[in-house]
Amino acid sequence: MWITSTNYSRIKKQSSLKSESTGENKSRAGRDLPAAIAVGLTLVGVVLASIFLLKPSFVAIVVIAISLGIVEISRAFKTAGIELPLIPILTGGIVMMVAAYLEGVEASAVAMALTVIGTLIWRLAGGAEGFVRDSSAGIFVLSYLPLMAVFVVLLLAEEDGAWRIVAFILVTVASDIGGYAVGVLFGKHPMAATISPKKSWEGFAGSAVVGMVAGFGIVVYGLDGRWWVGLLLGAAAVVMATFGDLSESLIKRDLGIKDMGNLLPGHGGIMDRLDSLVAVAPVAWLIMHYLVPVV
Repeated sequence: MWITSTNYSRIKKQSSLKSESTGENKSRAGRDLPAAIAVGLTLVGVVLASIFLLKPSFVAIVVIAISLGIVEISRAFKTAGIELPLIPILTGGIVMMVAAYLEGVEASAVAMALTVIGTLIWRLAGGAEGFVRDSSAGIFVLSYLPLMAVFVVLLLAEEDGAWRIVAFILVTVASDIGGYAVGVLFGKHPMAATISPKKSWEGFAGSAVVGMVAGFGIVVYGLDGRWWVGLLLGAAAVVMATFGDLSESLIKRDLGIKDMGNLLPGHGGIMDRLDSLVAVAPVAWLIMHYLVPVV
């Protein structure tokens, strides 16, 4: 039986529609929602077990996640001809995070300064061509991931660090969930169409409401803090999480790639989960360190 081009187009369209209605789990926002939920719940379970049972194990989780993020970015940079000085950044980044947990912010600052110098020295062997490009990229990644993760470790180092980590993660995740749900259902007005077409002002409003409610609840009932500090934490997390998400989208557009990776089913690469967290971490530490007394 002969199939004309018209019939073929019709058959292909019907097959595509059938696939979308029965064979695909992807939501309107492009996620495989069942997989995303399963992965998300697993990650939450691992994090909660680590922070409440054995704090150093959470530091190990942070180190592994950040290291994977560095490797993921390094591969992405290679598509644009950027050779990241991977060894000194990985080594120095790990030292920064461990030093912050064991000795505090000053030790971490020294570790970062030495890592910057080590990155420049390491890249000297590659010659003059691309030296500024590769070294700058290395220092950018060092600041973007390990330095931001230092504040997560500093949150944990407090006496009530487990609950501070819960607060930090909760407001960030609440922002993401609120923005995702409201954006999918009601999103019509793009926030930054040239950077992230799916992000809308309606979604941002959803992030704000859910994030501030989560901040209020965890600060008042989990950390015995003042209600307005909870609202402030939630609002700050929403702004910074949105900024982090847009920044990662802009990095991908600049590099000319669609995704950083596909390590986490339903989420994408590890950077698709770290982008908001690393942006929220320093602000969350600042607010909780100075405005929420240790209980």
